[in-house]
Amino acid sequence: MSKFLRLIPCLLLVLMLAPVHAAPDKVPVPVRIGLTPVFLDDQAAFVHAWRTYLEQRLRRPVSFVQRGSYREVVEMLRDGKLDFAWLCGYPYIRNLDRFRLTAVPLYKGEPLYHAYIIVPASDRKSRSLADLRGKVFAFSDPDSNSGHLYPEYLLARQGLTSSAHFARTFYTWSHRKVVEAVAAGLAQGGAVDGYIWDTLALTHPELTGKTRVIAESPQFGHPPIVANRNVAPELFKTMQAVLIRMAHDEAASPLLSTLNLDGFVYGDPHLFDGIADMSRYLDSTRDAPSQRR
Repeated sequence: MSKFLRLIPCLLLVLMLAPVHAAPDKVPVPVRIGLTPVFLDDQAAFVHAWRTYLEQRLRRPVSFVQRGSYREVVEMLRDGKLDFAWLCGYPYIRNLDRFRLTAVPLYKGEPLYHAYIIVPASDRKSRSLADLRGKVFAFSDPDSNSGHLYPEYLLARQGLTSSAHFARTFYTWSHRKVVEAVAAGLAQGGAVDGYIWDTLALTHPELTGKTRVIAESPQFGHPPIVANRNVAPELFKTMQAVLIRMAHDEAASPLLSTLNLDGFVYGDPHLFDGIADMSRYLDSTRDAPSQRR
């Protein structure tokens, strides 16, 4: 026993001199952001640059999740598999109870844009959707405002549906591909986001030059960045602040230039009232007898 007692000071000294290994820091969970196809030539390079920028400003990892349709992104956001997503105003107004408006792009000084109806440049006669009766028409996405809702609304006001008015319709799943389809003559008309057509006119005039805008919608709220309502309040506020500050951050200038945007603003859900009105109108007339002819 006395021998053991004599060893205690030695044991204490060993413990005091032993290296202390601190618990490793917990790796932050990435911020998950959903995207759909856009008009960029090199989307992968842009996404990489934007991810790097956001990681530096948020001080945590960022993961962009790209899907081919709004519906896929919406479902992931609903299921909590995404924290934020860049959506169209149409799926946003249909999920007001699930999604929280984070920021709205600023384009030409306003958080607004137009929808365009386009035809091949060789078509000098068509002036409206009515002139495209019996033609092939390209939509972008069934959940797109400019690429589907708006033209369907215009037809519904005349007591028509796209299936009755056009010989055939198809989805391209990208606004740029709508422009390409019309330019190539695969469709005799198409519905496209005016901001994207305008941007392509700057970067690829040889493409948009093969098309012609025959109708322009009233202004709508620009496709917003939204959040899952379960996102932590602190993360929501931080992400929102980072997006809003991009307009005043020199490091963000190349990113905004690539997107042809002035920046992002807080926005207001009422920006999307026009889209909500069209959606309600279509819902109220979808089963009316005049819609079946």
